[in-house]
Amino acid sequence: MSRLDSMLRRLTAQRDGLNWAADQISPLTGDVLDMGLGNGRTYDHLREILTSRRIWVIDRVLQCHPSCVPPEKDFLQGEAKPMLEQLAADGHKIALAHYDFGFGVKERDVAEAAALSPVIAQVMAPGGIIVSGQPLTGFEELDGPAGIPPGRYMFYRAE
Repeated sequence: MSRLDSMLRRLTAQRDGLNWAADQISPLTGDVLDMGLGNGRTYDHLREILTSRRIWVIDRVLQCHPSCVPPEKDFLQGEAKPMLEQLAADGHKIALAHYDFGFGVKERDVAEAAALSPVIAQVMAPGGIIVSGQPLTGFEELDGPAGIPPGRYMFYRAE
């Protein structure tokens, strides 16, 4: 498979997974969290499909497309762990989280996801859904929507 085809499959799985998760959380109260703003495409999609929810964004730097800059009050700039700890300390609960942190080195990315899993759990609302490009630990793993190949994206429910 070409890298282009692989990227298209990944982006389609991401979009379909986020749409599925948005439907799953409809009865829950809580905010949305996008971990890893990047260019802002996912954030832009989340604000389109979840118009009534506050969307928090965490990233080390703000370098997204100008049309995708989150409101200053919702952008938490810095390392993920202290930003997540601050959200938890402030009493925010997350109904849907998207995990997209990464260095581009699989072993490092998997290790960071495992290390951040406990602090992600602290901010999740009971029954909240996490859509992740990396394996997380300590959550109930879900099948997610039909048509997404296993391992392409992972889906979890918080307890």
